[in-house]
Amino acid sequence: MFSKVNSIGLFGLNAFSVTVEASISAGQPTFDVVGLPDAAVQESKARIRAVLGQLQLKLLNGRVTVNLAPASVRKIGSMFDLPIIVALMELGGIIGAKLDDAAFIGELSLDGRLAPINGALSMTITAAKSGIKRIFLPAANAREASVVEGIEIYGAEHITQIIEFLQHGTGLSPEPRYEPEISKSRHFEDFSDIMGQFAAKKAVEVAAAGSHNVLMLGPPGSGKSMLAKRIPSIMPKITFDESIETTQIHSVAGMIDPREPLVIERPFRSVSHTASAVGLIGGGSIPRPGEISLAHNGVLFLDELPEFDRKVLETLRQPLENGDITISRASGSVNYPCEVMLVAAMNPCPCGNFGNPTKKCTCSPNQVSAYLHKISRPVLDRIDIQIEVKPVNYGDLTNRKPQESSAAIAERVQRARDIQAKRFKGTHIKSNSRITSDIIAEVCKMSPEAEEMLGRAFESLGLSARAYDRILKVARTCADLDGSESLEKAHISQAISFRSLDRKYWDK
Repeated sequence: MFSKVNSIGLFGLNAFSVTVEASISAGQPTFDVVGLPDAAVQESKARIRAVLGQLQLKLLNGRVTVNLAPASVRKIGSMFDLPIIVALMELGGIIGAKLDDAAFIGELSLDGRLAPINGALSMTITAAKSGIKRIFLPAANAREASVVEGIEIYGAEHITQIIEFLQHGTGLSPEPRYEPEISKSRHFEDFSDIMGQFAAKKAVEVAAAGSHNVLMLGPPGSGKSMLAKRIPSIMPKITFDESIETTQIHSVAGMIDPREPLVIERPFRSVSHTASAVGLIGGGSIPRPGEISLAHNGVLFLDELPEFDRKVLETLRQPLENGDITISRASGSVNYPCEVMLVAAMNPCPCGNFGNPTKKCTCSPNQVSAYLHKISRPVLDRIDIQIEVKPVNYGDLTNRKPQESSAAIAERVQRARDIQAKRFKGTHIKSNSRITSDIIAEVCKMSPEAEEMLGRAFESLGLSARAYDRILKVARTCADLDGSESLEKAHISQAISFRSLDRKYWDK
């Protein structure tokens, strides 16, 4: 006797179709699962035996073999409990319904309840693409899976609900498509709270408009963290495609709220300097996404940048450049996207007062140099905007004149992003920070005066080819904020001014 049920496997973000085959033959009762199962899959035998005992079903009276095909691909996780038990029930004649268009994923508790799983969205997307019309999974994952079009989602609390539905067509109904309620008033800290710091605010606005990496350097108390924490209030609205991408990563990491499963705000991940390389870029025996991937389509904030282990910071070089990270392990390779806006903040020296006009620095020149050079030039070169955040003077603090609100800044940022969305329509590029070298000359056309200024700066400042490209990308964003098609002298001048810190501090 033989039965076959569809399921979906997952490794990282990579979901793939799995066929669960079950057969039984005469002989001493045994229960074997083959097809490269990991320990969690092997343990499903004990869970399934317990559930069958609870249901008083005797389906393992013989030599039972379950094969997870394709047998050449390793199967990881507990999501195969449900398809295996359904295949056994079909084998035993308990379920007679046609299941060719259905897929099953879910973990079983010992009493037959379905426990939530990670990565349901990725698996549902793959199921829909492979022609599956119905998918049965834990009720806790139903809302998350229901955002996928073209497939009916059936969420069940207990295995008996699925049995009843497949026997009689009752007990379950398709999950309504989840449509998130986007609040009109987003509860973020506002830029109007920050007195003064006009240059820093402008730099952060440009960074948000083009998704440029930004480094803020200044003494303690100058407002670096305040600026960073208010960046979410001016970020452009996340698109539906970006929301799906981000949700997939958070789902694999097990960070989804079953009640509101779709990520509808750009992530803001603030990472402690105690983070390891694995915590920052991902890893583990079964590679999990790190903070840089959890911040995909949003902001990765690293405060006290020199306090991070230098080797940890060096791991950021490739992901920041490419927008994705590949993690290779013996069990396989996983690729996670990580197109982030890096926001970093740091003091200029261990005591924090180097260059402070009002407080004396107590560090020796060697201490200052060693502290600054914890940030390598290759990492620094990947930061588009470098700004010095100076201490706020007394006049700015006591000035009661209303400061510009986040809403006003966000409106300009959104207009600039809309221009970029139209410019890059039909390509994989989402923002100016990701302009590729093959189109940069076409996209960043300069006026004669702007071209002359950039040429002089390149020679006098000894800029690298990467710095040249990044200046053009930042200037492109400055022009978009001004609604200008071409890059003018003022845009190039502003972009060059955003790359002054390395010459002031690191080149000494």
